[in-house]
Amino acid sequence: MRQAPFPPVADWQAERMAPLRIGPFGYALAALRGVALAGLTYGCLLVFLLLRLPERAFFGLHRPWTPFLTQFVCRNALRIMGFRYRRKGKPMAGQGAIVANHAGWIDIFSLNAADRVYFVSKDDVAGWPGIGILARATGTMFIARKGTEAKRQQEMMEERLRAGHRLLFFPEGTSTDTLHVLPFKAPLFQAFFTHGMDRVLQIQPVTVVYHAPRGRDPRYYGWWADMGFAAHLMQVLATPRQGRIEVIFHPPVPVDAFEGRKALAAYCERVIRTAHPLAAAPESAAAPVPEA
Repeated sequence: MRQAPFPPVADWQAERMAPLRIGPFGYALAALRGVALAGLTYGCLLVFLLLRLPERAFFGLHRPWTPFLTQFVCRNALRIMGFRYRRKGKPMAGQGAIVANHAGWIDIFSLNAADRVYFVSKDDVAGWPGIGILARATGTMFIARKGTEAKRQQEMMEERLRAGHRLLFFPEGTSTDTLHVLPFKAPLFQAFFTHGMDRVLQIQPVTVVYHAPRGRDPRYYGWWADMGFAAHLMQVLATPRQGRIEVIFHPPVPVDAFEGRKALAAYCERVIRTAHPLAAAPESAAAPVPEA
C-alpha cells in the first residue's frame, strides 16, 4: 500500500518537497550525529589506507580486507543516523554483479551495509569535496557518459569482474524520489556479454525501499533533480525519529540465460519494480519482459 498520493510519472521530477523547518533541537541533533559520522568515517579511513598498502602490494586488484571495513563503517553510520534497517534475502556467493534502484546518497550506506560491493558511479563524483576521496579509496569505478570512452570502460569493468569484484550498478542512470523505478538503461549491461563473461557471471537484482518517518512526505529520503546535498544531509541528520530501510536481495540469474543486454536489463527492471511496494509503474512498464 502506498503511503500517500504522489505525482504522475511524467511530472514527478518537477515536483518539490516542502522544506523542512529545523529547530534548535534538530540542529543540535544534526551536529551530534555529524561529529559521530565524521569521526567514524575519517577515523576508519586512516586504518583503511594503512590496510591498502599491503593489499595493493601482495594482492593487486584483489582486496581481502578493506571491504569488511567499508561494510563496518556503513552499518554503524546507519545506526548513528538512527535508521531502522532490514536486509531480506542473501547476497550471491559466486562471481557476478549487482543492479539496484537508485534513490540517492543514502544508497551508499544501505547497500554497502548489506554486502561488500564496489559502486559504479559517474566520474564527477570523484571530485566531490569529502566524498570523492572516500569513493576513490573504497574502489568505486568511475565512468564518463561519453561514447568515446565506452570501449575503455567496458574493458575496465571486465577486468574488475574477472578480479572477483562485485560491481554494483544503478541502471536508471539517475537518482529518484524513492517512489519511482525508472526504465533501466541497457548499455552498462554490455560488459557482461563480452569475451565469454556471460558464461561465468551471474547478475543479482536488489530492491531498496525507503519508508519515510511517520507523518512525513513519502519522498522524504529521495534525492533527485537539483536538490542540494548539504541541505538534504542536514534534513536527514536533524530527523529525531527516522524511518525504515529495506534491502531486498533477489535470486541471482546467469547472464547466459538471456539473449542480450536489453533482455537482461528488462528482466532486472521488472524484478526490482515488482518487489517495490511504493513504486509507480512508468508507461514503458507495459511492454512485455522476457523470462530468464
